Amino acid sequence: MHPTPPGPGHDCEAACLGYLELLVDGAPAEAYDAAVSPGGGPGAGQTPAAARGRQLALRIRAELEARRRREAELTALFETVHDLAGLRDLDEVLQAIVRRARRLLGTDVAYMTLTDPEHGDTFMRVTEGSVSARFQQLRLGMGEGLGGLVAQTARPYATQNYPRDARFRHTDAIDGGVGEEGLIAILGVPLLLGARDVIGVLYAADRRERVFGPEQIALLRSFAAHAAVALDNTRLLTETTEALAGLRAVNETIRRASDVHDRLTELVLRGGGVTDVTRALAEVLGGHVEFAESGRESDRETAARWDAAVERSRRDGHAVREDDTWVAAVTAGGEPLGALLLHGHTDLAPVDQRTLERAAMVTSLLQLARRFAGEAEQRVRGELLDDLLDAAHRDPRLLRDRAARIGADLTAPHTVLAARLDPPPGAPGPTLRNEAGGTATTGTATTGTAPPGASGAASRGAASRGAASPGTAPPGAASSGSPSPGCARSGAASSGSALARAASSGANPPGGASSGAASRGADSIGAPAHGPGAAVPPGPGASAPGEAGAFPVPNTSAPGALTPGAPAADASGTPSIHGISAPGEGDRQRLWSAASHLAATRRGLAAARDGGLVLLLPLGRRDGAEAVSRTAREVAAELGRAAGHPVTVGASAPVPSPAHRPGAVAAAYPEARRCLDALSLLGRRGDGAAADLGFLGLLLTETRDVAGFVRRTLGPVLDYDRRRGTALVATMDAYFSCGMSPARAKDSLHVHVNTVAQRLERVARLLGDDWQAPHRALEIQLALRLHRLAGAVGG
Repeated sequence: MHPTPPGPGHDCEAACLGYLELLVDGAPAEAYDAAVSPGGGPGAGQTPAAARGRQLALRIRAELEARRRREAELTALFETVHDLAGLRDLDEVLQAIVRRARRLLGTDVAYMTLTDPEHGDTFMRVTEGSVSARFQQLRLGMGEGLGGLVAQTARPYATQNYPRDARFRHTDAIDGGVGEEGLIAILGVPLLLGARDVIGVLYAADRRERVFGPEQIALLRSFAAHAAVALDNTRLLTETTEALAGLRAVNETIRRASDVHDRLTELVLRGGGVTDVTRALAEVLGGHVEFAESGRESDRETAARWDAAVERSRRDGHAVREDDTWVAAVTAGGEPLGALLLHGHTDLAPVDQRTLERAAMVTSLLQLARRFAGEAEQRVRGELLDDLLDAAHRDPRLLRDRAARIGADLTAPHTVLAARLDPPPGAPGPTLRNEAGGTATTGTATTGTAPPGASGAASRGAASRGAASPGTAPPGAASSGSPSPGCARSGAASSGSALARAASSGANPPGGASSGAASRGADSIGAPAHGPGAAVPPGPGASAPGEAGAFPVPNTSAPGALTPGAPAADASGTPSIHGISAPGEGDRQRLWSAASHLAATRRGLAAARDGGLVLLLPLGRRDGAEAVSRTAREVAAELGRAAGHPVTVGASAPVPSPAHRPGAVAAAYPEARRCLDALSLLGRRGDGAAADLGFLGLLLTETRDVAGFVRRTLGPVLDYDRRRGTALVATMDAYFSCGMSPARAKDSLHVHVNTVAQRLERVARLLGDDWQAPHRALEIQLALRLHRLAGAVGG
């Protein structure tokens, strides 16, 4: 209760104090009327001064109320700025803006739509206070409804009753959503970037009629400005993040490319191989990487597809994709060397493609370096072998040092091997010069008698071997003497006929005798030199033009060397015999590459010489003739596979230490060549053997190892007789001397015929079932005779 002042002045003063107290208490406007007329109506008994005081107090109250409201708005704006400065989640920032706008404006609902440039409309992004799902999913086209008009004109619009306001273009979708939400009064302001770039609209709405004043519009525009900043900051942050991620990716790609470049450079500098390149590339790019040469697929269709991909890569100069594999051609000066294949990548970034292409370039460099290094090593090995063959007077210490630099040990035993590509069957064979000056060629059918001008080889055979027994020579073979009755120790017919059959086997047509077989007899492998049908050999050291086994750079031929004949060339220029292509330049190149590789892997030497190849390969410290023969067969098989044609290899006897006796290599080479010639004469194309060729070994080797020949031929039988005290050797000698007749042999041995048969069965078990075959019977007869003669001389 406020006391009534006793007088007018006192009453005015008291009223003013009462108004001040109301201002301090924050009383509502109705309290000011009650304060001056406690018992009456408003203004009853109020003096003019008191009325003036009341008006001033109400004005002060309104100003204070506006300031408090402004302070709340500023606080909300500051909080929004704080949210923006904190770079909070965009959805949270927008939700906070809408929520604060709704609270400060005191509306039932607040919401925000954003512009969709792709569809040309706006869509609902954030709502606060909404209860209608249909309303929350509205899309407003440009110019449609209040929001569409704001977005189109970039100006704020307000209505106290939207459903009845004809200023806006109403649509069923918009009116249905607004009606379901129950909105009546709506205020919308644009979210602007710059002056006219509208990115959305911020709304405040009530479910009853309401007039939005300028202060409320300004407040909502302030929130809209902050929302636009938040959206723009988010856009910039997103773009920056994406750009940063892109930069990181590019930086990582550059780092990986630099790493690959450094690793590949290191591989080149330290002499790495293709395997190192594929391993490094797989670690950087992922997936499986391999280096493939042409012809890697056995399936023709698959091989054609890969070849086409490699050709596309070579032609375009870039990596190409084939299914889930990337192919980068590896070339050098237009020569295809292969391709790098990256499996397991359907897509490959451009930088990674360039990395694959760079790796292909490095691979080509490594392949070329490897090739040049191999060629240099081949030249060094060939020059060293040439010096051993041609310059036996060289200092052994220098030869040993040169060999050590390429990994060869010339102090170990070695063997000299002569290798040659064989022409196809039916081609003129090699020509052999015998000691009498005659020659013989293989592969050409001749008569069983020597043509005019032949040397005395046939007569020598007859004179030394004696007469032949009737029926022992096969049809078509010439006999060396006249038949003699009984069981005379001759063996000439069987020796001559067996030699004829051995020399003609595999090379002559049926019914034809070898040009040297029928006329030579057992002690000579020479043949007529220039009779009808005989091949005329070229001069020493020369290779016949176009010969199948010739190499481009022939050297001086050793005495007794064979010179292959020259087959005709087909339409393509490749030598051929009766339509069968002879070895061409590609075959010879493959043979030379294989021989060089073989020499390098076995720590030996190789060189091209006399139209063929010569190799010097090491042996074991205890290896003998059998090891040499085995080595010759292995070399023939390996070189034949590489060249795609039969390769015949003849080997010399072991050379104990080429470093201490350089001249021994030069002396062993003619022996290897004579062995090679003999193999060709015997029709053993594509085979390999040492100078141990049965009785031919006695003629080819310088040592004339008679005891070794007898031992190799009759060793098991001799051992059996020595252990058991039997007479198998005597039985074999009588059997052959009696024309291979057990019935006549039993009379010579004075035993029963069954005993002879049992002894011959024992011989078969010791020597093999083919011991009576023509090619073995000849050697066995000669070994028996030499054994008998050795015993007589020793006795």
